[in-house]
Amino acid sequence: MSPYPKTFSHIGISVPDLDAAVKFYEEVMGWYTIMAPTVVHEEAETAIGQMCIDVFGTGWGSFKIAHVATGDKIGIEMFEFQNNEKPEEFEYWKTGTFHFCVQDPNIEELVEKIVAHGGKQRMPIREYYPNEKPYKMVYVEDPFGLVFEIYTHSYELTYSQGAY
Repeated sequence: MSPYPKTFSHIGISVPDLDAAVKFYEEVMGWYTIMAPTVVHEEAETAIGQMCIDVFGTGWGSFKIAHVATGDKIGIEMFEFQNNEKPEEFEYWKTGTFHFCVQDPNIEELVEKIVAHGGKQRMPIREYYPNEKPYKMVYVEDPFGLVFEIYTHSYELTYSQGAY
């Protein structure tokens, strides 16, 4: 029996200022908060405490966490760790998640809004099929150093004919 395609639930991101990140993603992306910023303390008496020790080991003390959701019900779990470090540069070559992608047919307006709220446009908006289809994309950066991509059309439509 072949495996069936799994659905996407959420992604976790680490930010240096959780309250500012929640505000940015609410105001710029229109995402809604489903769990306001909360402090989690290191302890082994609760399920969340035990799970965090399983994942982070011991000695992390505490962190702040919030949950927001996109319009298509994908969760974004945001963490603010006490010892967080912003990379010196965009370390795309390192193993791990190096970006996520959102979709907005008005890509120009969203990029302007990101920049107006302290983010960066990392490249010009480009077309995948110039003069053939209106599929556009761009890489941007939020004010906290997280790089992400914006598409005008769905992943399936963008790659169904091969974009390269």
